[in-house]
Amino acid sequence: MTLPALNARAQSPTPVLKATVTARYPHDRNAFTEGFQYLGSGVVMESTGITGQSGVRRVDLKTGKVLSQVGTPIATAFGEGVTVLDGAAYHLTWQEGVAIAFDSGTLKETGRFRYTGEGWGLTHDGRQLIMSNGSATLSWRDPRTFRVRRTVQVTDQGQPVKNLNELEYVQGNVYANVWLTDRIARIDPQTGKVTAWIDVSELTREASVAATKAGRPLTFDDVPNGIAFIPERGTLLLTGKRWATVFEVKVAGLKSEDPGVAGRAPRR
Repeated sequence: MTLPALNARAQSPTPVLKATVTARYPHDRNAFTEGFQYLGSGVVMESTGITGQSGVRRVDLKTGKVLSQVGTPIATAFGEGVTVLDGAAYHLTWQEGVAIAFDSGTLKETGRFRYTGEGWGLTHDGRQLIMSNGSATLSWRDPRTFRVRRTVQVTDQGQPVKNLNELEYVQGNVYANVWLTDRIARIDPQTGKVTAWIDVSELTREASVAATKAGRPLTFDDVPNGIAFIPERGTLLLTGKRWATVFEVKVAGLKSEDPGVAGRAPRR
């Protein structure tokens, strides 16, 4: 019996997009990257993990040079994601249940917030923070109080997508690394549905080959993690934990825009 066309469409696979490399930049091979955001003028804000090595840093994209940095100010903390909104850099911790706010220019601490559960990735839509916790849930939080305003369950073909990690909000979609995979999910923030996947397996292979040649092979957890958007070029910056390279890539569906409006949520 022939299935109705509508049912066939419902079962069609989620599109898979290719990441086409347009440029490569050096990246600190010791950086266990947890958060990644392009600030403009060739500067990236990055956060790193590993207890005792965690922190937040401003990095020159072209050279990979660390311009300034600060350690995660909790000795026992494993640092996680970071995002910059309205001059504040919000930095998560994995299991401490504490987010630290820094001045994004000076990296001086300006406040702390408590939250329940684990902290993984962090981005914003221009008004609210968007956070992952390693599950299939994304939460929208008030940047003034860190209180949850709403949540969405991320699914692909009706199945939950767990291990959501580093995040980036771009042109009305949330992009998310999925831990221990070579895939980035493009997520509709209203429904939580994955509307496309980006395959970054070629980038992982290149990073792995380079690490092996350098005598420091990647380990199982040195996975893709780090997504940043360059609005004036409509490209993404992609990297991974302990990778020696930041890849600038083109992906179908992204367009260049005025840097001044990047990341802003549409007004309702």
